[in-house]
Amino acid sequence: MQPWVWVTHDHRQLGEGDVKSPFTVLGDKYALAVKQGAHAEPLTFPTAHAAQIPQLLAAVDGVLLTGSPSNLHPSHFDQEVLRPELPLDPQRDALTLPLIRACLAHGIPLLGICRGFQEINVALGGSLHQQVQEVPGMMDHREPRGVPFADQYAPSHPIRILPHTPLARWAGAETAMVNSLHGQGIDRLADGLEPMAYAPDGLVEAVQIRHAKAYAFAVQWHPEWRCQEHPLYQQIFQSFGDACRSRQAQRLGLAQHPAPATV
Repeated sequence: MQPWVWVTHDHRQLGEGDVKSPFTVLGDKYALAVKQGAHAEPLTFPTAHAAQIPQLLAAVDGVLLTGSPSNLHPSHFDQEVLRPELPLDPQRDALTLPLIRACLAHGIPLLGICRGFQEINVALGGSLHQQVQEVPGMMDHREPRGVPFADQYAPSHPIRILPHTPLARWAGAETAMVNSLHGQGIDRLADGLEPMAYAPDGLVEAVQIRHAKAYAFAVQWHPEWRCQEHPLYQQIFQSFGDACRSRQAQRLGLAQHPAPATV
């Protein structure tokens, strides 16, 4: 049986004009990367709320924090909203931030992508640039508009990978080309995070969580995009899947051999 991976989703109002209704949204590319890259089964919990996190984590073998067009609400890092026209998703924030802390407490494999990368930093006490391209000395990390998805997700800039990190092992090198489709980015790195890679402008592009009990990594770019065509992206999902399989073996073993009752 394949391990089960909880894949986070977005909450959006969809429709035309003033006639809109709420939808739960998950990009196919994330589910396909879990299925084809990690060789695991993607799950979503559309009505989940923070109080259910312990119960739901007990049934899964890993968590994937997806990217999203929406931004983290700046109130989570003590800032005001600078660009009200940009999309927010407070319902997602209310679930994912405590979910991250619960994964770390219980040793659940965790992989963050783009918004998920930013969520991990904020959940652990870090802050974000709300618009990286408006910070002096920083690049514009947003995707080009009005071009096909294949062009938006094409390699955009190099990253410098720190030696002796898991990312250097997966890449087999200390540099790589990655895509870039984000406006927010890490400003103050959370104390519990260690950088694994940087963009040319110094922006942190990959992190590992210090002293994590299980696999706990995140990247700013989108390795889910056609992950089987890019060796580094493939290695990220393969290693995540391996961690989920280890968690599954532990979870099923504990289920089959429960601890004796205490009296």
